Amino acid sequence: MNNNKDTSSISFTAHYTGYIWYKNKLSNRAFATQKGFVLYQLLRPIEVLAKLFIGSDIKTTLLQRHQLIDRELTQLILLHPDLQILELACGLSPRGWRINQKYPYITYVEADLVGMASQKQQLLNGLEGINANHKVHTCNILIEDEIQSLEAVLKREFDSNKPILVITEGLVNYFKLEDISLFWQRLSKSLSQFAAGFYLTDVYPKVTQHRFYHWIELANKSLKVSSKSSFMMHFASRDEAQTCLNNCGFKQVTVFNPDEELSQEKTKGGALVWVMRCEI
Repeated sequence: MNNNKDTSSISFTAHYTGYIWYKNKLSNRAFATQKGFVLYQLLRPIEVLAKLFIGSDIKTTLLQRHQLIDRELTQLILLHPDLQILELACGLSPRGWRINQKYPYITYVEADLVGMASQKQQLLNGLEGINANHKVHTCNILIEDEIQSLEAVLKREFDSNKPILVITEGLVNYFKLEDISLFWQRLSKSLSQFAAGFYLTDVYPKVTQHRFYHWIELANKSLKVSSKSSFMMHFASRDEAQTCLNNCGFKQVTVFNPDEELSQEKTKGGALVWVMRCEI
């Protein structure tokens, strides 16, 4: 991967998504920050225009990916009651808190960079959400062979004799495909050391064929400026996505399109986000 190991600027979007989840009754009020509220108010006019002209907006894609990941996660828990879960770049996601309330026997570790991990720890402490099975740790997916690396967290916090699921939400499109592919290769290698290994992630595909392509590109450029980081779209087709993850070491890859999987009305021009379920 490249030498820039600091991805903390991405945490900008964590506040906005945290507020969206709260507004849609997926979260506790504690997960909604003042910064998230301000961003929500600032983006409301843009969201209204996007919904009107594109048929979708940031809020829609956030809810679609969150619901699909939750659905697949629940199915895996039912299939594997001893499942262990690591959510990387957890941000202000309420998922760990919700899962710990519903399935208190599940080992759920949330991980993020130092600043966000510390904020999440304090937040969950206030909700009495930290316990023997629900923890927060520091992890940087870009580093290797260090105490905060993916490999170190997996080895230190989880039982290799049990199945494990790793989740990344709202993360992979901030990296070039070649960079995130190196992470996927490391991840698949690490998961192969467990009784069973699963991976859930969202991905924003290329939209060059979308009839609102130019509007979407404009929104993409705005996100790059506001988050002080790049946002890149990957894969022109589901076959391309499956092939890439297969080449990274995942034997089974399923790509879910919200328009086909969720009950809400289909988005004009097609969904702007997919969810992938990968298995070793």
